[in-house]
Amino acid sequence: MTRHARLPLWADQSPEQKLETLRDLILDLYRYQLDEALREIGAILDAHRPADAKEARDIQRIKGLITQHPNILNMNCEIGHITASAIIVDRASRRTLLHFHKRLGRWLQVGGHTDYETDLAQAALREAREETGLPDLVHFPEPDKPTPIDVDVHAIPRTEDIPAHLHLDFRYILLTEQPAALAPPEGESTRFRWLRFSEARDMGGAIDSALHRLLRKAAALIDGDAD
Repeated sequence: MTRHARLPLWADQSPEQKLETLRDLILDLYRYQLDEALREIGAILDAHRPADAKEARDIQRIKGLITQHPNILNMNCEIGHITASAIIVDRASRRTLLHFHKRLGRWLQVGGHTDYETDLAQAALREAREETGLPDLVHFPEPDKPTPIDVDVHAIPRTEDIPAHLHLDFRYILLTEQPAALAPPEGESTRFRWLRFSEARDMGGAIDSALHRLLRKAAALIDGDAD
């Protein structure tokens, strides 16, 4: 909500006060521009049914961060930002695709940052196409009205010039009928594995607990769709 201008006036403010005034103005602009998108994300969270206590806490945490940080969709939000990812499944073999994240040093689903996008399902689809080169990816189980099957908050460690921060990840299922078309472009990870769900879960500590949960959910949905 915008606030009335206050004393001292800009010309009389200290450098610290001017920085605070500019910060408030910028956040007001984010609220104005992204209010509808953030309310839609809030509705997604309200409708999502958590699978465990960790996911339930994460949902409430994201709701709070959305309220506190109207720039939460942008990477300039210092505490963290919303991301979108997807577990990719080959429709015929019902195998899933994981890739090895070089910086984090573990196997993950594909995904990443929203690029000024407010449609998280579209962001997950774009990231998956960019990272894998797969041309025919479609959302599952509702291609025309996709919703995340999992929500997770996790910490990203500090690098040389980027502070430690949070990823507030919305996770989807994507299907392909052309697994052989996997062709990650230059600059993306080249270590991919097509695995049966049981094989992926047997990787133990090579994948984190949130990915284990995502795999269980995806397997249940895919198996429920079996002929």
